[in-house]
Amino acid sequence: MPLAKDLKRGLIVEFDGSPCVIEKIEVKSPSARGAATLYKIRARNLRSGTKVDKVFDGSDLIQDADFERKPVQYLYRDKDTHHFMIEDSGVQFERTSESLGDQVSFLLENMSGISALIYNGEPIGIQLPPVIEMEIEETTPAVKGSSATGRTKPARLVSGLTVQVPEYISSGETIRVDTETGAFLCRIDSSR
Repeated sequence: MPLAKDLKRGLIVEFDGSPCVIEKIEVKSPSARGAATLYKIRARNLRSGTKVDKVFDGSDLIQDADFERKPVQYLYRDKDTHHFMIEDSGVQFERTSESLGDQVSFLLENMSGISALIYNGEPIGIQLPPVIEMEIEETTPAVKGSSATGRTKPARLVSGLTVQVPEYISSGETIRVDTETGAFLCRIDSSR
């Protein structure tokens, strides 16, 4: 069981009997001598998708969520429902766009490399790989000689996600994107 001061963004813990993923941690330093530092935690309940706000003293013990990860494949989207398949068993499950949150922007049909979070035998959420490769569907034309500047432009990826890319990137190129921040990382060499 971790202490509140050791919690990190993305960690999955148990609050009020439900697994929650930590999304934000705010540290409040005391104004008086001898007062305890407070940790304001914002988490998302993985079962219901609701936000959970908690405040802890740095020495408070937090219950780890007992869950397992299994590799899954994203199959397809049907209106507001996303269909996944656990790779080793072939069992399919669904998640709503609301419960997936920002993760929806990174999903492509037949995508693998995703993990399902299994809690008490039930899939309660997914975990994306830290980096994904995706093709740019549309962006303004590349500007020659602009690789030395730090200017960026918006680019819409095939999933619908818009990221800021350097000016020298063109439509049709494949790039790597950080799934935690949604930031452009690098261009993939097309000759590989």
